[in-house]
Amino acid sequence: MIAATNRDLNQTVRAGDFREDLYYRLNVFPIEVPPLRNRDDDIILLASAFAVKFAQRMGRRIEPLSAECKSRLRGYAWPGNVRELQNVIERAVITSRDGRLNLDRALPDAGQTVPERPPAEETTPEASNRILQIRDLQQLERENILRALGSTAWRVAGKDGAAALLGMNPSTLNSRIRALRIERPK
Repeated sequence: MIAATNRDLNQTVRAGDFREDLYYRLNVFPIEVPPLRNRDDDIILLASAFAVKFAQRMGRRIEPLSAECKSRLRGYAWPGNVRELQNVIERAVITSRDGRLNLDRALPDAGQTVPERPPAEETTPEASNRILQIRDLQQLERENILRALGSTAWRVAGKDGAAALLGMNPSTLNSRIRALRIERPK
């Protein structure tokens, strides 16, 4: 049996929201897969494969992904993960012109460009009222976790651990460390 979830079942069991016996039946060989937004290279590989698949199905010729197309695909947060990417590429193939994918109508928020992140020391009213995109929030989270880990000599759990400093469960912090690909310096 294969089961998938986007929740931390161990934590859900501890909270009493998931049956412990069922958890142990399902937890034989857990595989954790980070969300697509954290796997830039996979975005391009999957998009290319989907483009070929849909072009063949529709009897169209599609050129390899351009640098601009790759950049736009990497700049999107992919809240719907692989299914959303598949749908976007299918729409892009349907609306393609001269063998080139058309992301203008296919990619959500396609008309919006990703703004450059201002320097941290910028404190103008415009900067403090700026809407942050998912990549900005991930970068802020990453920097904050690194500061906490640095101040605790990379100790995650315990009363003096980074999880306590951040006000979160150690297993949640370990999940965020993996998701953000944070590695301890050698």
